[in-house]
Amino acid sequence: MSTKNISSQLNQIAESYVRLVLSVGLHDQSYVDAYFGPPHLQDEVKTERKSLAQIKRIAADLTEELRTLHIASEEEIVQIRTKYLIGQLTAMVARVELLEGKKMSFDEEAKALYDAEPPIFPESHFQSILTELDALLPGSGTINDRYQRFKEKFVIPKNRLDSVFTAAIDECRKKTKKYISLPEHESFTVEYVTGKSWSGYNWYKGDCYSLIQVNTDLPIYIDRAVDLAAHEGYPGHHVYNLLLDVNLFRKRKWIEFSVYALFSPQSLIAEGTANFGIEVAFPGTDRIRFEKEVLFSLTGLDPEKADIYYKVHELYLKLGYAGNEAARGYLDGKMNRDQTVQWLNTYALMSDERARQRISFFDTYRSYVINYNLGQDLVKRYIETRGGTSNNPGKRWEEFAMLISSPRLPSGL
Repeated sequence: MSTKNISSQLNQIAESYVRLVLSVGLHDQSYVDAYFGPPHLQDEVKTERKSLAQIKRIAADLTEELRTLHIASEEEIVQIRTKYLIGQLTAMVARVELLEGKKMSFDEEAKALYDAEPPIFPESHFQSILTELDALLPGSGTINDRYQRFKEKFVIPKNRLDSVFTAAIDECRKKTKKYISLPEHESFTVEYVTGKSWSGYNWYKGDCYSLIQVNTDLPIYIDRAVDLAAHEGYPGHHVYNLLLDVNLFRKRKWIEFSVYALFSPQSLIAEGTANFGIEVAFPGTDRIRFEKEVLFSLTGLDPEKADIYYKVHELYLKLGYAGNEAARGYLDGKMNRDQTVQWLNTYALMSDERARQRISFFDTYRSYVINYNLGQDLVKRYIETRGGTSNNPGKRWEEFAMLISSPRLPSGL
């Protein structure tokens, strides 16, 4: 089959894929994270209103059609595109089966939806980290109590949140623009919201514009300003989405990149690059220096306490997989809600309120939690094995930009 025919066939399959994503969205309100393609497709999908059984059958047929294409002689980006569509459609079938009532374990679901196998960590792994924290945290009482008291001193006052967040965004954008060419008209709006199970969310609207929402239900600590600005904005979700929009949807006319199916392998890349993007933008001591010199003063916090704060924070981050273990136990029915709160108290050092918010996230997004930490680890390893190490920032940014401009999926890492 000629390259022209392969391209034509892929485009037809891609449009069918978009229709199916929009169709699943009629059954699952969380499924379509973004859509900025032709409006008439949405109208037609609403009129057709395919059943879950129909969606699953069509998705399986399209997957088989993709597997029969002879793409070995095509350019690499076309081969990656084909694998992307197969991965997304395979995950779609799994999501539909879950909507139909199929039961999967946490690990089975993670593999089926996100194309990755989450690691398992014993309690002893987290206990050893807690022992290190125990020696570092001041005061008396449980480690959790002492950690909560320690963190209370580093809360961003609500009346200063916007100025702190704006400063963090400006710095993240400046660092990103040094290495990644961004359209002149790109932008996003920030809203402060309540009543959500997440701490921040990027809603990409198309044409290089995003709406970023920050949840203010719980205290926001000083480290979250850079985390949210980089993860949701630059060089995270906002940049990831606009590069796919500009490079693949608009330039190549690949319509599948006008839609984002949340429960799919794409999310592991999206969340993994957004998390690793924080380190890319602020390597080594750059972050502490920026926060001491700029953000601490904006919040009214003592910059002299920044060093100890980040020693504690660095250890705390090593507890990240404790949340995955909590989700695994909770979703597999091995821990009830109270036991999960206790686990998160003990091994993730969450307050009761934050733990309950996290369980609400498990209820809604289930095994999606793996995309943050496992995604970050896979992305970091992929970029560093290609020379993008911390002592080679130019190469690191180059590999990062290439990854977030491509349809590569977890199995391609």
